[in-house]
Amino acid sequence: MGAHSHSHDNIDWDAHLQRLRAADDFIAPDITEVVAKLLRPEDRSAIEIGAGAGGTAAILAKGLARNGDESQLTIVDTAEQLLAAAGERASDAAEGVTVRTVRADAAADTLAEEITGAGAPPQADLVYAAFVVHHLPDQLAGLRRLAGLVKPGGRLAVVEFGLQTRVLPADIGIGGPGLEARLISASEQWFQQMRTEMDDSVRLPMGWPKAMGEAGLVEATSFSYLIDRPAPLDESGRAAALRQLSMLRRDAEERLAAEDVAALDQLLDPDGEHYAGNRDDLYYLSANTVHVGTKPA
Repeated sequence: MGAHSHSHDNIDWDAHLQRLRAADDFIAPDITEVVAKLLRPEDRSAIEIGAGAGGTAAILAKGLARNGDESQLTIVDTAEQLLAAAGERASDAAEGVTVRTVRADAAADTLAEEITGAGAPPQADLVYAAFVVHHLPDQLAGLRRLAGLVKPGGRLAVVEFGLQTRVLPADIGIGGPGLEARLISASEQWFQQMRTEMDDSVRLPMGWPKAMGEAGLVEATSFSYLIDRPAPLDESGRAAALRQLSMLRRDAEERLAAEDVAALDQLLDPDGEHYAGNRDDLYYLSANTVHVGTKPA
């Protein structure tokens, strides 16, 4: 792709990949610890659902390489550009691991067929899906579909939000104190509206471990990992905090007072005196939760 490559869906994939790669690099130490907890010494295969820019795939590939030769990693996504980038990054990360990319939709009942049709193993010792299932119209059906990709005795790991990310002091000196709490509330409202308006959306009125059991998995457990970068942040940390604030800007006008929107815009204005990127009191604190279920042997 060229320097200004756009795809038919009007996404500037070069810019998008750059942002995703920066996010991957920022949390790489934390995801490395997560994968170390999930991959058992005897595991020789993994399927990642949702490619991102390939940061997690690369970490999975390194873990599989340490486990032994002839390990296999399959990366599944709907976006060709992300798949290509993730496959390349994972292949570069570890020799001796066979990496395959499969363009398929985790919401489709043909998921398993698409994987086998691409020459990849139909099941794996570890199936890993981070921040994917909550985008599926029927989340329980999605969990059942993913559970079908797990070898007997293998495990499904689903990463979902734990505690909302925080980056700002309680009082930033412009607008009213408590801006971030109001932004987070608006974001949660956006998420519920997104779920409600999704075609064929089905509610999941239970916690993730219980849903794992409903999907046919046993010994469902959860653990959380903290992304904790205290102030003052380095350049990558400030960039991550700015990405978070930019995400909170989405649809802000529909749910926030004009004063709050104006304050957020000042924080995001690189030419303004209140630009958040120039602050030395930004931090990054977030907790995500990994839910793990085992396929009966």
